[in-house]
Order: sequence, then C-alpha cells, then structure tokens
Amino acid sequence: MTFGLRKNPIQSKSAPRLNAIDMDHIFRALKYRNYRLYFIGQGVSLIGSWMQAVAMSWLVYRMTRSAFLLGFVGFTSQIPSFFIGPFAGVLADRWNKHRMLVVTQTLLMIQALILALLVTFQTVEVWHIMVLSIFLGLINAVDMPTRQSFVIQMVEKRSELGNAIALNSMMFNGARLVGPSVAGLVVAAAGEGVCFMINAVSFMAVIGALFAMRLPRPRRRKTESHVLSDLREGIRYTFGSLPIRSVILLIALISLMGSSFQVLMPVFAKEIFHGGAHTLGFLVAAVGVGAFAGAFFLASRKSVQGLEKFIPMAASVFAAGLIAVSRSRSLIVSLVLMVIIGFGMMLNMVSSNTLIQTVVEDDKRGRVMSLYTMAFVGMTPIGSLISGTLASTIGTPNTVLIGGLSCLTGALVFARQIPRLKKAIHPIFVKKGILPPVAAGIQTASELTAPPEQ
Repeated sequence: MTFGLRKNPIQSKSAPRLNAIDMDHIFRALKYRNYRLYFIGQGVSLIGSWMQAVAMSWLVYRMTRSAFLLGFVGFTSQIPSFFIGPFAGVLADRWNKHRMLVVTQTLLMIQALILALLVTFQTVEVWHIMVLSIFLGLINAVDMPTRQSFVIQMVEKRSELGNAIALNSMMFNGARLVGPSVAGLVVAAAGEGVCFMINAVSFMAVIGALFAMRLPRPRRRKTESHVLSDLREGIRYTFGSLPIRSVILLIALISLMGSSFQVLMPVFAKEIFHGGAHTLGFLVAAVGVGAFAGAFFLASRKSVQGLEKFIPMAASVFAAGLIAVSRSRSLIVSLVLMVIIGFGMMLNMVSSNTLIQTVVEDDKRGRVMSLYTMAFVGMTPIGSLISGTLASTIGTPNTVLIGGLSCLTGALVFARQIPRLKKAIHPIFVKKGILPPVAAGIQTASELTAPPEQ
C-alpha cells in the first residue's frame, strides 16, 4: 500500500505528484517474511532493553549515589566488545548465525530475569549489578556482530540491504524514544524490578520470531583452520580493503572522540543549563529525534550508490553540531543542535554500516562486522574515560569542542579519498549486480570526460 496524495483523475497525467510519501518504498525490506518477523520481534525487545538501561542507571545511583560507579557500570557493559568482538566474528563466520542469535537472546533474557528477581526480593547488592553488567557486555559482544552479519540472510535482494539496515536504526531509535519514557513511569509507580521483568518477557518476542523464520539450510564451512588464523585473515582482509578500512577508521575516531559527548550530557544539563533530570531527558530525546529522522531519510533512498559521499558529509554535520553545542549556553538552541547531532550521527553510522555490508565478501562478513562493532561500540567506553579526564581538567564545553574538531578533521581526510573509494567500490557493485556493467561504464566515462568542478 502507498500512503500519500491520491492523484486527482481530472489532474493532468504529466503533472508531478507532489508531497507524496511512498511508504511501500520506505519500508520495502518488510516484504520479506523473515525480516518482517525480526523487525517486529526485535522492536518489542528493544523497548524492554531501553527500559532496563534506564532502570539499571537509576538503581545504581539510588543504591550508591556515586557518579563513578554509574559510569563504571556503563564501561563494563561495553568494553567486552573491544576484546571479545573480533573472536565473536570468527565464530559468526564458522557457526550458524541463526542458532547463535537464539542462544544470545536467551542468555540476555536470563540476565534480565535474574536482575528482576534480585530486585523484587530485595536481595540485590552492588556486586551483583557489576557481575551481571559484565555478563551483559560479554553476551552483547557476541550478539551484536552476529546480528549485523545475519541481516543479509533475511533480505533476499542485496540492493535492499541498505533499506533493512536503515529500518533497523529507525526501530532502535523509535524504541529509544518510547522505552525510557515508559521506564520512568514504571520505576516511579512500581520500582526497577518491574522494568527488568518486562525486559525479560520482551525477549520472548524476538526469540519467537527467530524460531518462526524459514531459512535455507546453510552451507557448512570448513573449519580446519585455527581460530587465530581465521582472525588474522579477517584483519588482513578488512585493512587490505580501502573502502572497509577507511570506514572503520573514521567510525573508530568518531566513537573515540565524538560519541562520548553523551556521557557528558548530564553535566550540560545541570551545570550549563542549571536544570535537572527533565532537562537531561529533553537533551537525550532531541538526539533520538534527529537519529530517527536520519534513519528515515536513508530508508527512503532507492540505492546504495553514492554512500561514500554521505559518510564524510554526515560526519561533518555531526562534528559541526558538537562544535556549536560546545559554545551554546541556551537550552533551546542546544536542543536544536542536539537534533542536528543525532541526524549526522545516525546518517554516518547507517551509511557506513550499509557500505561495509554491501562490499564485504559473505564468508568474511562476521569477522568484518565484529571489527566494525569493536570500532563503533568498543571505542566508546575508552572515549568516555578520555572525555571524563579532559572534562575535569579543561571543562566539559572545551572537551566537546576538541571532540568536534577531531571528527571534522577525520571527515575531511575521508573526503579526500572519495575518488579512490569510488574506483574501488564500482567493480564490487558490478560483480554483485548492484550496478549494471553498462551503467558503470557510462558513469566512469562521464567522470573521465566531465570538466573539473570550479
């Protein structure tokens, strides 16, 4: 079905169709049954996961009144991706990804259930939370690259992989807008334990979706080689490919120097804008609105062609937003800037993910996506520690300013490589049927004969 303006039968056939939004096109990956099941199940589960994240933070702070422990819990839940992620990618390339996801999602459900029982029976202690947080990080280190590399098995046409990844991001940010809001109400009315229990139950949706999928029997991959040998092969392949290497290095820089601004948002809310938890909520929601808009925009694109141009543009928008917000002292202006920051961040992330998933060879997809996850998720807690140290020395605004300038520098370096990236990407697109040989030849010829831009 198509949502938009219906053409008036009296209207001229040649008249343009204005203001029409083709929802079939934007949500086209949902026509595949397996992906549709995953989208619905994961959407329900993510709302529960966001509820748990908010309830966990509140529980830690309520029990300890320690900002350090609050940050340490976040650190322990993310840092395993940096160390375990690459090995998880080797397993994802060797084993059945579908079965791996069933196992990881079940373990995540058990983790939430244990938290719920500990809080409900009032036996929870800080060390329980730390151990369960580390356990959560270990499971996510395996789950994330496996989920990233599993998307291609749910979408039959490789040309629509970008749409599926963009819809994933829309789903994630939609849950980010709903989950924390619901969690705040539930914590106030019934306590953190109920949030953990809701999250545990929500995993039934994604586990049920995984069991309901109809997947072809996967081809068995020979596994005579050693795990370390496979890991070295994946690293050589990743950093030997100019497109993949360039994208991962830029993502690592942004995660290290830019994404950690989210850790400092409570400081902005309290010390810069003299607000409270509601001010922090507005800032977080503004980032979510921008991110949702960025994912929606990418979902409406018809092709993966040209993504190499979007990546530095999006990184520049993200960096410019950080630089501007570091100088802002107005809450209203900063909220607008947070929307821009969220838009640029999501545009960069989804474009990068899509480009890598499109050009990577299928037998190395798990290892490459694990290195992408290590760059995207694993560098963030390290960046948070760096940002916290800098903020205590030179102040939060100056720390964010340095992060924005660093990301802008990375975007400019990436932009200079675009001609080489296009030259490397086009043969891959032709080989995979995304770009017809004739069209590729015409495009190459036009690039060689067109006058240089002024």
